[in-house]
Amino acid sequence: MTRRERPVLVYDGDCGFCTSSVRFLERYVPVQAEVVAFQFADLDGLGTTAERAAHEVLWVDRAGRVSGGAEAIGRLLTAAGGPWRALGVIMRVPPVSWAAHAVYRLVADNRRRMPGGTAACMLPAAQRPGTPKPSS
Repeated sequence: MTRRERPVLVYDGDCGFCTSSVRFLERYVPVQAEVVAFQFADLDGLGTTAERAAHEVLWVDRAGRVSGGAEAIGRLLTAAGGPWRALGVIMRVPPVSWAAHAVYRLVADNRRRMPGGTAACMLPAAQRPGTPKPSS
């Protein structure tokens, strides 16, 4: 694993709801990370794939460990410090982590229906404009 200066938050830049959610986080949470749409990220260098990045938001910590979904959001909040830290820690401890995972999957699976959702959110990752094709 490669050590990096800052953690990286990877999200689906083709999804309007995802982009709006990330902008909200950047505005209201002191995000101490590089924030990048997976369509423009060096996914190999981050230790992940386009398929995983299209499925869930990812948090790549400074040591290169990859977390996804609700776990990724919990780690982002923990890293933000202050009152966000407590929320992030609570989100990652059972049984709250189980509920957070269920809510995350419900929202992620229905993101095209969420405010800001677009038709691109509905397409399978391989069919989205600008999505890197898997290497053979």
